[in-house]
Amino acid sequence: MQSTLQLVAAADAAVAMLDPVRRRLLEQFREPRSAAEVARRLELPRQRVGHHVRLLRDRGLLQAAGERRTGNFVEQLLQTTARAYVIAPQALGELGKTPEEARDRFSSEYLAWSAARILRDLTVLRQQADADDKRVATLTLETEVCFADPGSQAAFAEELAEALAALVRKHHDADSPTGRRYRFTVGGYPACPAPREPHEEEEYDDD
Repeated sequence: MQSTLQLVAAADAAVAMLDPVRRRLLEQFREPRSAAEVARRLELPRQRVGHHVRLLRDRGLLQAAGERRTGNFVEQLLQTTARAYVIAPQALGELGKTPEEARDRFSSEYLAWSAARILRDLTVLRQQADADDKRVATLTLETEVCFADPGSQAAFAEELAEALAALVRKHHDADSPTGRRYRFTVGGYPACPAPREPHEEEEYDDD
């Protein structure tokens, strides 16, 4: 069964999917297709595609997706294990761990490392949940705020920190024998500009 998103923690799988040719193959195999069909679409030799397909299956990135009869032949269909992939920090080994010197809550480095830690933890939790045929109970809140000036931004950050601290004091119970420990990360960064549509072109004056 194809999942929506797969967190890739194995270094060999990450290396496999970053190869330019194999990345193109994975894009094609997001829908059930045969290796021969993909070879025709990409105008690549079937033997070369077959080699890459075997490697991608060995790395857990491609899976069987049934059969299709074409004339007198029966084609084996393949499909990616997920619609999209994210490489987890575990794939980098020791280089994927958060250094102590990055722990400045106002630095972009710390925000990036916090995001990486979320991916690392979710990878472990999803692997455990998949083994037990369960789901990971999570919560995601997102919003955008337009601040009138830097002072307003600073005041918002202060009030947000105070509100979070008040909620923690109200609900945290370290002595509960049946308590479930959760980690919450609140981060903020400048909103990225919306990507330009492919058909949009710059307008120039004739003057």
